[in-house]
Amino acid sequence: MDELKIGRRSWLKAATALAATGLASGMGCAQTGAGGVAGGLPGRSEYLIRGATILSMDAKVGDFVRGDVHVRNGAIVAVAQEIAVPGATVIDAAGMICMPGFVDTHWHLWTSVLRPVIRIDDPKRGYQPVTNRLGQFYTPEDSYRSVKLGLAEGLSAGATTVHNWAHNIRSPAHADAELRAMRDVGLRGRLAYGTPMGYPDDQPMDLDGLAKTRREWMPNDGMLSLGISSRNVGDTTNPLRGNISVETARQDWGGARALGLPITMHTSGPSPITLLESTGLLGPDLQLVHPLLTTAAERQMLSKHGVSYSTSPTGESRRAASAGVIQLAELLQAGVKVSISIDHTGSYACDYFQCMRILYALHQHRIGPKVPLTTKRLVQLATLDGAVDLGIADRTGSLTPGKRADIILVRTGDINMSPISDPYEALVTFAQPRNVDTVMVDGRVLRRAGQFTALDHTQVVREAADSAAGLRARASWT
Repeated sequence: MDELKIGRRSWLKAATALAATGLASGMGCAQTGAGGVAGGLPGRSEYLIRGATILSMDAKVGDFVRGDVHVRNGAIVAVAQEIAVPGATVIDAAGMICMPGFVDTHWHLWTSVLRPVIRIDDPKRGYQPVTNRLGQFYTPEDSYRSVKLGLAEGLSAGATTVHNWAHNIRSPAHADAELRAMRDVGLRGRLAYGTPMGYPDDQPMDLDGLAKTRREWMPNDGMLSLGISSRNVGDTTNPLRGNISVETARQDWGGARALGLPITMHTSGPSPITLLESTGLLGPDLQLVHPLLTTAAERQMLSKHGVSYSTSPTGESRRAASAGVIQLAELLQAGVKVSISIDHTGSYACDYFQCMRILYALHQHRIGPKVPLTTKRLVQLATLDGAVDLGIADRTGSLTPGKRADIILVRTGDINMSPISDPYEALVTFAQPRNVDTVMVDGRVLRRAGQFTALDHTQVVREAADSAAGLRARASWT
């Protein structure tokens, strides 16, 4: 069988034909039960990504000015300067950067449908007041639609793994809905099961619901995992998001740890790290979010216990000076695991290139050359380091033979990118989500030539708008 070479135009024609017969669309297709594999996603095949500039994020594999990547049955088989695979579907990647997909380590996907309501110039209609108020009226269908909208944007921006920070799980049915959305879109990810908006601080989380979700969804096909998102522990400056005592934290965290589930928690406001250390709650299964106010002693505690930190530079850079600064250099110097996340897309877009740019700009503004920070290190933060943070670096985060094929292609010939010299410099300095041409997750091509291959974009947006209107009406929000 001769090799099949698929360019962007022919791929779009094939996708259109499939959609016309109902085979390409994941919308309206019969889906499997909890923990199963979604119907309607593209099948896995054998691919040869040919002629790309390869950034492997693996020191043993290296980078290639021009090289090939062989994918079979969802796994990376080989990465080399030139590979021959008779019969494979060839993806012509000339003029593109081939790299691991972005690994997002903290994203409140459930808030995505609230974009029409949130305002950045009115504190009373800001992100937190809106999500806290309208979040109390969510149905499972609203949760499904919101997560699906967020994941669709993430996919278009080059994300292949997402940590779904779900701090509005109103019932096990809401958790089912969010996991179904993750499965149906096809991204790799973790659901961090949390307490809902308006939940009493003196009550432990729904551990029975958590156990039910774990029992019904885990294990699955390896694409999804489960954890918990904890309310803040100790004093807080953010009462809308919950604040629990050490005793309640022991119940919540102990229940999660008894089930073998990891924990994630915001550290907005006064740092709780010393308190967590003194009460024996720190551990390698803990991820903290928003590294703004840690002390040198606390960073050593985090390093000692293997705790990771997720930074959301787009949102954190908007905070008042009194909230602290993004302590990227300090964390890296202390040996703390760090990763990048979007946080939410209620008041800004999903853009990992912008995240890297903001981190670099703020680092140069605060620290400068005293702590060198290269563009390659920034790309590592957005890919491999995210996989390390989530404990899945054995499966994704780099183009390493044997890992799953979570791969993106970024066009370098677009007007905002071309001409380029160093590809890492181009990604951090010039790239935008619109330059992401192809997204492959676990060997399934979910976007090609900048178009979804299985997702019905129009329906996703329409249903999100319907949910936003319904939530606004039920909450009597004017």
